[in-house]
Amino acid sequence: MNKNDPRIEFKVHFQVNRRGRKRAVSGETPATDSPEQGRLPRVTRLMALAIRFDGLIRDGEVRDLAEVARLGHVTRARVTQVMNLLHLAPDLQEAILNLPRVEKGRETITERELRPIAALVDWRKQRLAWRLLSHSDKSTCTGAVNRHNPPKRRPLMEGMQVA
Repeated sequence: MNKNDPRIEFKVHFQVNRRGRKRAVSGETPATDSPEQGRLPRVTRLMALAIRFDGLIRDGEVRDLAEVARLGHVTRARVTQVMNLLHLAPDLQEAILNLPRVEKGRETITERELRPIAALVDWRKQRLAWRLLSHSDKSTCTGAVNRHNPPKRRPLMEGMQVA
């Protein structure tokens, strides 16, 4: 190849689709803000929703929880379950809002597991139950679940003692 031979140059970058396949695409690499990987845990989104609903009611934009349920096309019971997250101690609410993103598989903490904790009136007991829940070994719950032989879980309040 001589210096004087014609040459064609263009830039190429690779894109990865949802299935992990790469394909060459001509042009500059698009500038990305490097979005965070994974998804927010459902319980984090529900906690934020409860805070939002509470603000709407306080500001008078929505009359009551029944109206929230009608607008959201869910039952009043479900709205109550979500709103009961507001009964958690403020530091627990903050911890829920700051849970790490879920890369793949099951979430570590579910709203259903938080219901008995939110029902506790004493914040010290809530914090103890939260510690038990957030530090429990859930390795049996990852991967596919066999519906004929579901994983066994310890009751949340088992062995819980508060001084």
